[in-house]
Amino acid sequence: MIEDRDAAEPVPAPKRRPGLLVDTPLGRRLSLPAALVLAAASGLLAVLAFPPYGIWPLAAVSVAGFGAAVHRRRLRGGLGVGFVFGLAFFLPLLAWSSTQVGQWPWLFLCALEALAMGLLGAGLAACSRLIDAHRWSWAPLTGVAWVAQEALRSRQPFGGFPWGRLAFSQADAPTAAAAWLGGAPFLSFLVALTGGLLLAGGFAVAARHAAGLRKAAALTAAAVLTALAPLALPIGSTAPAGDTVDVAVVQGNVPRLGLGFNEQRRAVLDNHAQATLDLAAAVDAGTAERPDLVIWPENASDIDPLANQDAYERISEAAAAIGVPIVLGGIVHNDDGTLANMSIVWDPERGPEFMYSKRHPVPFAEYVPYKGFFSTVAGWIDPRMSEGLDNVAGFEHGQNPGVIPVAGTEITGLICFEIAFDAETRDSVVDGAQLLVVQTNNATFDTNEAQQQLAMVQLRSVEHARDGLMASTVGVSGFTDHTGEVFQATEFNTAAVIQSDLRLSDSSTPASTVGILPEAVLTSAALVALACALALTIRHRRSQT
Repeated sequence: MIEDRDAAEPVPAPKRRPGLLVDTPLGRRLSLPAALVLAAASGLLAVLAFPPYGIWPLAAVSVAGFGAAVHRRRLRGGLGVGFVFGLAFFLPLLAWSSTQVGQWPWLFLCALEALAMGLLGAGLAACSRLIDAHRWSWAPLTGVAWVAQEALRSRQPFGGFPWGRLAFSQADAPTAAAAWLGGAPFLSFLVALTGGLLLAGGFAVAARHAAGLRKAAALTAAAVLTALAPLALPIGSTAPAGDTVDVAVVQGNVPRLGLGFNEQRRAVLDNHAQATLDLAAAVDAGTAERPDLVIWPENASDIDPLANQDAYERISEAAAAIGVPIVLGGIVHNDDGTLANMSIVWDPERGPEFMYSKRHPVPFAEYVPYKGFFSTVAGWIDPRMSEGLDNVAGFEHGQNPGVIPVAGTEITGLICFEIAFDAETRDSVVDGAQLLVVQTNNATFDTNEAQQQLAMVQLRSVEHARDGLMASTVGVSGFTDHTGEVFQATEFNTAAVIQSDLRLSDSSTPASTVGILPEAVLTSAALVALACALALTIRHRRSQT
């Protein structure tokens, strides 16, 4: 009886585990769990492409993984998967932004940047039917879509935040030469195009037949060729050919890292002044060459040297000792009560004779847009955030061209994050800058941020065929040439003086000449492709009714 009863009982069906692929009206796609895992893994791979890791080929591999994760998904699915990719990418990439200001600003910044990646995911998902109908379009469509996403992030909201562009991962790659031809947007396009070719090759392999394998091999070869093709560009044709200038960069360092460096203003100023006095003593002793100009970093004098007699005299002492102009970063109080983040040319005899005010101050760090609203909202989240916003100094937006005349030459007026923006950098070159000079203060961040910023200087040197330098309070400082090579890079959180002959340039590269045109063309192509994809989807739905 027991055996009969057992035999009569229904045998429970085995539990089905979710598969890697699922069927959809468009064809098979990755299941949601698999897509989320792939998106997160691809985001982490993208981080490794950037300094301090610098494994630049992983940028294209990451693009391929992202494309596979969002393909054949609905709009909201592409948005969500893209957002996950963005969080996995930006949270570690921008971790330096939390080192002194806390976690909330870092999380909000990363979420905002990740939202742009979500929009990219939604856009590529919407193009799935178009891609499947015209498989040749997958790679170029991927390329233009990434450029459109980066164009949006570089401008909105509040002036944009271009950190994490594909181009900025390629400073040491052969692909970097593409910046000479079409700027950072064209370089990002080539990286994403390479990723799109790898993606198409991966799908060809999934076909599991000989023709698919041959196609995958051809697409992989095309990806490699795309990455290496910029090596053929004649970047030497616009190499600097003018006079040389001997430039000394002073990295005075701060007593301790963190926001507290503002409380140590006099010590920071003294560090830079003393290092310059030591250089002058070495020149007088014949152990060092007298430079043509000296560059101090951003915030070298957070004491207003125009209003504070002690600071004025200390800088004048250093300039008189070295006998050449000093270009220093200082905070200046304007007559209307506002503050300005300035680059000041300090002549050894005449004192301050030229000032450039930062044109693109950082929102929520150097000024607060809609301050009352955001301070109230921040107070609901954490009262310390509201207090922090209330303490943000209201820096003015500079209106002068980004060119600083000093010692018979003209250098770029680029302060800190301005180097990340295409327009500010190009405008300085077009307006006559012969050297690429970036003054920055990394005391509130870490070495990762400094190395990521130096990579931007490398890329801009290639883009505009200018010898360049980055001068930082704590590092990393260094020189670059028109090929993107870095030399005499300093250690982080150390005092140092570096000196080199740099060659002036009045030439223009193709990228300097065409400006925004490549980005505009590529972004327009992305919008046209999206419109065609939506039209194809609408036509398909109507045919089914």
